[in-house]
Amino acid sequence: MPDFSVLAGFAIGMAFGVVGLLSGFCLLSSLRDWWTADDSRKIRSYAIALAVAILGTQFIAGAGIVDIGKSIYLQPSFSAPLLFAGGLLFGLGMVLSNGCASRALVLLGKGNVRSLVVLVIIGVTAQMTLKGLLAPARLAFLQWTQITPNAVSAPALLSTLGVSESAARIAIALIASGALLIFAFSSQQFRRAYGQIAAGVAVGLLVTAGWLTTGWLGADDFNPIPVTSLTFIAPIADTLQYTMLSTALSVNFGIAIVSGVLVGSLLTSLLTGRFQLEGYTSANHMVRSISGAALMGSGGAMAYGCSIGQGLTGLSTLALPSLIAVAGIVTGAALGVRRIVALPAMATR
Repeated sequence: MPDFSVLAGFAIGMAFGVVGLLSGFCLLSSLRDWWTADDSRKIRSYAIALAVAILGTQFIAGAGIVDIGKSIYLQPSFSAPLLFAGGLLFGLGMVLSNGCASRALVLLGKGNVRSLVVLVIIGVTAQMTLKGLLAPARLAFLQWTQITPNAVSAPALLSTLGVSESAARIAIALIASGALLIFAFSSQQFRRAYGQIAAGVAVGLLVTAGWLTTGWLGADDFNPIPVTSLTFIAPIADTLQYTMLSTALSVNFGIAIVSGVLVGSLLTSLLTGRFQLEGYTSANHMVRSISGAALMGSGGAMAYGCSIGQGLTGLSTLALPSLIAVAGIVTGAALGVRRIVALPAMATR
């Protein structure tokens, strides 16, 4: 019988799939609408999701419910160049593929066959970078550039100035979430976008639910699991590996998340009449999509996350390395969307 973390992960994934399909929640589409169409509704929804995720994560961490210090985002050593470079590659990749990893999962659920190709390539290149042919180069660069600073999170950095840990956590969480909420609701147009507001709140709560699942409800001293929440690059790689070697592996929280997103999106698309098979329109379309997926898989592995894994889950811990990775992702997206880096033309999804 599946353990609790797997069942909860599947439920969280299903909820994300439903929200993602109905609202179009995606960092790339949010930035593209904001930068090219002067439509900031989706990026403001993303800001709400991040604000809620920060408040929820910092509350359960401050209350001692979940030790987020055990997560990959708050490890004592990190490589800023590797994180930024990985984020940059991921940002460019999601422009090439016209969507990030989580968006590809949601679109596959509604019949977009192109997304299946994207997900397979992401899984393969992520595994190559984490454990395969590209792993030695990644590890060598990591060892060459990594540092061990006195603080790896914004609250810890503030604590070095003599502020107590709890006061620093509360101050940074309130300042960050407050600024995000002010930005979100400063738009009169967005204040009437009730669906986007609800989507942002829901995704932020799902991030908190993921931390609670792996760090508290599903915690087991005799069978420890990684403390994490919503993230997609490594889980997609694990899911691909599980489909090939299931007898030698077991389902984990990440695989359950991926499966849940697909099921949630599929059921929602069928119930709302949105399911429609879609494929590539040209050879150029396919090459661009595959190239973007390869950059996302490798870049996401280097950056320890994607636009959700670092952009929401990582930032919810207030980790300084996550800020670096997200800066790389946004820079890469800007280079692609604003055509600062020449990318071949492709039909939109």
